[in-house]
Amino acid sequence: MILLADSGSTKTDWRLLATPDSAQQVISDGINPYFEDSEQIITKLRQQLIPSIDPESVSRIFYYGTGCNSPASCGTVETALRTLFPGLTAVEVASDMVGAARGAAGQEQGIVCILGTGSNACCYDGHEIVRWGQPLGFWLGDEGSGGYLGKTLVRDAFQHRMPAGLREVFDRQYQLDRATLLENAYRKPFPNRYFAAFTPFLSEHLTHPYVQQLVRQAFRDFLTIYVKPFPEAADWPVHFVGSIAWYFAEILRDEVTGNSCRMGDILKAPGDGLVRYHRQISSRNG
Repeated sequence: MILLADSGSTKTDWRLLATPDSAQQVISDGINPYFEDSEQIITKLRQQLIPSIDPESVSRIFYYGTGCNSPASCGTVETALRTLFPGLTAVEVASDMVGAARGAAGQEQGIVCILGTGSNACCYDGHEIVRWGQPLGFWLGDEGSGGYLGKTLVRDAFQHRMPAGLREVFDRQYQLDRATLLENAYRKPFPNRYFAAFTPFLSEHLTHPYVQQLVRQAFRDFLTIYVKPFPEAADWPVHFVGSIAWYFAEILRDEVTGNSCRMGDILKAPGDGLVRYHRQISSRNG
């Protein structure tokens, strides 16, 4: 059987293609080989995945994950998977960007963007990625992402750029002090997850002019930095994958069309699209 994985910084969506018409889903914590070694990944999956799936029944794994952008990081994940699934005949470990492209565009050409905890974009010709964005990670980039939105929100709150009335609501809800903020930002792991956790506040107050401007500017920056430099941006549809794109879809559509781009699909996650893609590929290959 085929096991698919779409892994972000926050969670991993596993799909076991048990029959032609159904797929078993299991959710585990996110995996990032930049921050975790093979043994840590093995420990996590033994606790969160293996109890729900018979490892002996899995023959092929297609894993798409954040942080899988080099032979070393892909190898870290592959080592863990081969340890946990001894009957594997094939393993493909690729970036979350490849997963988003296959899930959103299938076998058609398009610009595919990730707007989740992090952000990125690529040009996909229906077979492979032909151009990549240049993501620089949470502290140097990730414009438009949940981590970026949360970081901007918290920074504005502490630096008194948030309107006073909204700041009072923010303080009551989070009771956040400077020491706690800096501890989570600079000493604890996964600061992008920490800051992304503030985005529900933006959703709850989306009609406020300050929030509207914050989100619009973040999407504007994303399009300017990641999408519009692609030569294909004038002609190819622009697809989006991720929770931020999904929950702020109305503003995102406005910004895409306002920047003279062709709006494509918005998917909360690529899982269903990846199931379709791999079933089509398997059928075609017999």
